[in-house]
Amino acid sequence: MALSISAVVLFGILTFFLVRSRSLTVSGAAVAFLFGFFVAGTGAQKVVYAVCKSAADAITHLTA
Repeated sequence: MALSISAVVLFGILTFFLVRSRSLTVSGAAVAFLFGFFVAGTGAQKVVYAVCKSAADAITHLTA
């Protein structure tokens, strides 16, 4: 069974917990950065989305 979740929701939850626990490290900053781009919908959002989609596709092909 596959679970589908929006990237905005996923990055939002991760950002919330990282800020709440006060452990916003480099990886946490990357999550906050990605969350900002997905929410804002700026011109750079398409590029960030394409990179994330490519990474997700690569991970999917590794596990298949």
